[in-house]
Order: sequence, then C-alpha cells, then structure tokens
Amino acid sequence: MSTTEAPASSGTNGNGTAGNGGNGTGGYRWVGTRPVRHDGLEKVAGKARYAADLILPGMLHGHIVRSPHPHARIVSVDTSKAEAMPGVKAVVTGADFPEAPPKGATRNLMCTIIARDKVLYTGHAVAAVAASTRREAKAAAEAIEVTYELLPYVLNIADAMADDAPVLHDNLLTRGVDPRPTEPSNIAARTVYERGDVEQGFAEADIVIEREFSTQAVHQGYIEPHACVVDCDQEGKAVIWCSSQGHFMVRSSTATVLGWDTSRIKVIPAEIGGGFGGKTTIYIEPVAALLSTKAGRPVKIVMSREDVFRATGPAPGSIIKMKVGARNDGTITTAKAWLAYENGAFQGIAAMLGCMCVVSPYTLDHLYVEGYDVVLNRPVNVAYRAPSAPAAAFAMDSVVDEIAQRVGMDPIDLRLHNCPSQGDPTPYGPKWPLIGLRECLEAIRDSDHYQSEVPAGQGRGVASGFWFNIGEASSATVNLNENGTATVITGSPDIGGSRASMALMAAEELGLDVHLIQPVVGDTEVVGFTDVTEGSRATFATGMAVVEACRDLKVQLRKRAAKTWDCDLEEVEWVDGSAVHEPGEQEPLTIAAITAGAKRTGGPLGATASLNARGAGPAFSVQVADISVDSETGRVTVERYTTAQDAGTAIHPSYVEGQMQGGVVQGIGWALNEEYIYSSDGTLENPGFLDYRVPVASDLPMIETIIVEVPNPSHPYGVRGVGEVGIVPPLPVMANAVAGATGVRISDLPLSPPRVLAALLAES
Repeated sequence: MSTTEAPASSGTNGNGTAGNGGNGTGGYRWVGTRPVRHDGLEKVAGKARYAADLILPGMLHGHIVRSPHPHARIVSVDTSKAEAMPGVKAVVTGADFPEAPPKGATRNLMCTIIARDKVLYTGHAVAAVAASTRREAKAAAEAIEVTYELLPYVLNIADAMADDAPVLHDNLLTRGVDPRPTEPSNIAARTVYERGDVEQGFAEADIVIEREFSTQAVHQGYIEPHACVVDCDQEGKAVIWCSSQGHFMVRSSTATVLGWDTSRIKVIPAEIGGGFGGKTTIYIEPVAALLSTKAGRPVKIVMSREDVFRATGPAPGSIIKMKVGARNDGTITTAKAWLAYENGAFQGIAAMLGCMCVVSPYTLDHLYVEGYDVVLNRPVNVAYRAPSAPAAAFAMDSVVDEIAQRVGMDPIDLRLHNCPSQGDPTPYGPKWPLIGLRECLEAIRDSDHYQSEVPAGQGRGVASGFWFNIGEASSATVNLNENGTATVITGSPDIGGSRASMALMAAEELGLDVHLIQPVVGDTEVVGFTDVTEGSRATFATGMAVVEACRDLKVQLRKRAAKTWDCDLEEVEWVDGSAVHEPGEQEPLTIAAITAGAKRTGGPLGATASLNARGAGPAFSVQVADISVDSETGRVTVERYTTAQDAGTAIHPSYVEGQMQGGVVQGIGWALNEEYIYSSDGTLENPGFLDYRVPVASDLPMIETIIVEVPNPSHPYGVRGVGEVGIVPPLPVMANAVAGATGVRISDLPLSPPRVLAALLAES
C-alpha cells in the first residue's frame, strides 16, 4: 500500500485543532492512529460468524421458486405435489402474504419480496418451500407448478421510454411533470434543477461540446450472498439472524411485508461479507419468517450466487446527454444535462441523485439538469457506493476533459479554474459548506504521479467525483466496566472499519487506551434505533453519538470524583483519562480507580446518546491513472493509479486508505469490464463471477492514496464519510486515459476489449 499524506488545511474539526494529516498529530492521542482492528483476529482466523454459519436445532432449509420470464401474469400456482414430498414442512406463495396496497413504496417492497398478480423480471420470487434438507427443499420447489400468461417486456431505457412501450404498472403516472399525465407510462419521475439562462450561457461560450453517454447495470460484487435464519415461536415472535447493512431496517421492512408490529421481531446482526449498498434492503427475511411460522421450526435461506445476480438490486444503467459551453480561458459558462436511469421493476430515485451530482464539482452561472427514472423488466435497482454519481461523472468529466484539450489547458488547472468554494451555490440548491475539492485537485497536481512524464505508449486520465454524504439517526451506549475498561455498543453494522473508528473516538474522549475499549454491534433489543449503514454515515453520525455518550460519561466521572473528594464539581477537571483536582489537594483518579469504587459512589457508570445527525460534510475525490491499450485485442491495462480524497479527519487512516482503494477498484471494474448481459428473451446470461468479470489483484497496480483533510466543522472530530465518493471518478478517469492513449473517445461503458477494439478499428 503506497500512501502520501497531504498537509492539513486551515479548517478546524470543531474543537479548534487543525486536521492531523492522517498521521496521529494535531493534538490527538488516538484519533489518526492505526491500531489493529478489534475484530481482525476472529476474521482472519475464520471464527467470525456470518448468517449462513448459524445452525439451530430442528432447523429447516428454504428454497425460493423464481420466475423464468421477464414479464408474465401469474394464472395459477399449484403446490400440491411439493407439499406431499418427503421432508417438506411448509410451502408459501404470494397468497399467504398480506395484500399489498395499490401503489407506493410499501407495495414496491412487498411485491419485490414475492410476486402477487404478475412477475416483472426473470428471477422474481413466486413461491418458497421449507424442508429438512437443502436437497429436499430444492426438489420440492421444482415440483411447484406455476402457470403464466406471457406479457411483452422492455429491457432497456430507450425501449421503456418509447411511446408504444408495454407498460409495467397500470397506475404509474409520472411525477414531476406539470400537468401530471393522465395515462400511465414507464417514466416514474422527472427531476429538474436549473439556474440562470442556459441559452445565454451557450451564447457566451467560445466552444460548445455535446455528447451522449451510456453505462450498463453493474452488481456490487459482495462475496457473501444474502442469508438469514428466522425462528418464530408459538407466541408469534420472531428472531432473525442476518447479514445486512442495517438490522433495524430488516426489522421494520420485514414487519411491513408481513403486516406485523415491529415489537414481534428481534434482529441479531451477523457479520457481513460485503454490501457496498446492496444490503440496504431485504429479499428473503419475510419469506423465511412466514415459512418458520407455518412449520413451527427455524428456517434458513441462503441465496445462490445465480439468484443474487438475477433477483437482487444492481446499480442502474443509464443514458446521459451532456451539452457544455466554455470560454477559451477555460471558464465553463453553462451545462445542460439530460439523464435517464434504470429503476428496475419498481420506481426509485436514481435520476434525482444523478441530477444532484452531475455538475457538482464545477461552479456554473447557468445550468439546466433534467432527469428521468424509468422502470423496466429487471430487478429493482438499489444503492452501490454513491448511487448514480459514477455515471453522471463519466458524462460530465469526459466532456470537461475534451474542453481542456480544445482550449489547450492542463485538465487539473481547468478544474481548479472552475472549482466551487464555500458559499457558492450547489447545483441542487443550498450553498456549499467548507469543502475540500480544491485541496484534492492540488494534491493530485503536486503528486509524484502527475508530475511525472506519461510513459511512451500510455495515456493519462484525470477526473473529479462528488458525493454529498448523509447523517440520519444513530444511537450509542458506552458502559464502563469495574476494571476500568469500556464497552461501546452501537447499532451500525461494521462494513468498513466502524468498530475501530468508534473505539478510537471513545478513547480520545475518555483518555482511555483504545485497546481497553470493546466495540460491539448490538441487536435491536440492546441498542437504540439506528438507521442503515449507508451514505457514508456510520463514522460521522454514529461516531457523533459515541462522542456525545462519552462526554456524558466524563461528567459522571467528574461527579464521582467530586463525591470521593467531597468537593464541588467545578473543582474537578477531566485530563488524559483521569479526574484532576484543580486546587491540587488530591491525587488524580483514573477511570479504573473510579469504577473500582463505583458501588460506593452511585453504582454502575454508563451513558446513552441518540441523535439525528446534521451537517454531513460533502465529499470529493480527484484521481489520475496511466493506462495502456493493446491495439490487437482492445484490452486496457491499468499501469499506475493515484487517488486523493478529503476525509475531513482520518479517524483510522488505514481504513480511510482501504475505502479509497476499494472504491477505485470497483470503479475500474465498472469502467472496464462489468455489465449485466441479457438475452433477447430477458434472461441474464452472466449470473456468476466466472462470466461477470470483476477485477482481481493481478489486474491492478498498487493504488496510491493521498489523504486530504479539510475537517468538517459539523462533527466533533471533523469527520467526513469516505466510503462512497472513491467509486465516482474511475469511470471518467479510464475513459479519458483511453482517449489519451488512442486518440479515440468512447462514450459507452464498459471499455471492454471488444468495444475498445471495435472503436479502434472504426477509426483506422
């Protein structure tokens, strides 16, 4: 791992100290250091427990029947043969679930879990079986007879938006259009952001570039498939063990699908083997719960890899049209963007997110951004690290690169010339708070990589990326043990090192050695409500709750010391993990000394904090790559890659670097190889890692990282989420680098060997 740490900016992290540059300085003892992760040994030793590892007495195995058709009406479902087969204990169909409302998010969720009147994509769940063994369950599922009435289908955006397209939902009227349409269509929603006068902006421009781009649906690529075990007792209560990005979400969503009160459900989080946004929703938990209820025994369901690809949410494909004007001095005067995103079978917000992100790394007087969410006969799309932003950046930053070439300007200098600053308006409304885009651009500009000559025969690409990050609700409880150690309990599943981050912030606040703190992810009955680990929010929002709880604890510790010393609270300060008597008449009391006598001074010491975090700092990343292209095969090889990203304050720099590198690798895969390939009959042809090509270590150089720290003033330690924005720039970085190496600009992803070779041959 190659790492460079950029100097901290002059921003502060909320307590008056400058960012620490990721190297443990800046007045912090623990924040910014790199302790071994608390859960590391269990994971490398294979002792960590995932949902599929759980085996309960009397447990049954579930298997789900899925549609072979992309669009069909369900005429009948005959389960009689399956029910009579050996080992079968329960069978369910859509008829066993509560009736779904006619439209809205609840219907979309309920009908994703199991089809009702019709199936909307190949892989759509239709029925399920629970049996004594996996083999018996699979055999019984294959014996269920489903009669379908085939319906016409649409598999791509252009066909779905056509006037004569077959309509998926008879009651889907486009939102965001005035007047609202009276006839249904596959266009779920229209989003518009505008400022100034784009025609005036184009008139002021010396050059205008207009291009159309497309990207394909891609999977998050998590190694662990969706899995759960559900045990429903005779009193109607259920315990769910599952791997997810949010067990409170699992509880509420399962309750919604089943029509249960959430008090009937307890969710225990297992370790998670990757999610990247793909496990922010549910697919199998309500099915297992209903099977368990009918059978009176626990039921395990583990999706096959093929089912994960066919029936869970990928990131959407897109079509984006960009028209951008600029002056000869590099000033971008105006941008007009038209974006259409796949939503899959049910409406979503992909286009709205893309509209928010498409021109955000640039300051513009005139803009018009219009987006369309489109439904089609594919699985419903879900998040994948900075949802919708990579495709938007691919379009805008490809055009910006072309502008730089046309005006003869260095691409970093052009971006610096058009860089937004604090107080400038964002494209989607509010004004920019303190942001670190300029610092990221300067870090790449000044890097050894960018300052080096482009090797002969290679091309260099650079691009910027933006993600706004979120806050949402989090809870944390911090308990002090009698020996002076601490337990930090949160409700955020650890998908990127948040256990260590929570422990480090608690250590910094309490003045306690980080190795004396045990971070725990509590179940839904142990810790207060916490939103899903998504939107780069865990270290920011849940960390804020941990800090608040620790500060409450410090007041309690001071009170205990004051009681011990028989003095006023104001005479006691908390310094470096000890209560200090300001007049100096008493020896300091450590946490261990106070907790040892806690029974005599008031009992156990603990504190809880719950909050709805505000002020999530927007995140930016700037990246550069050198690539080579094999002219005979069209294969693109990444030779060198450097990424700079604003972390606000790097709580655990190793995890920040890992998040940066992980985002880059996934973005490279998206840019070069990954795509869902459907046959003309709506069947996914590459539902597995043999045919769906993700990058492996041998495909990549070491990803060089530069941590930039412009602390977020809204967080006690200046945190900005780092888990998402890293995936945004690689798409345009790769496209720009290929254009640099070959002189051919390709506007359709992925840049796979056949596509690149075809483009090269077309130009020859």
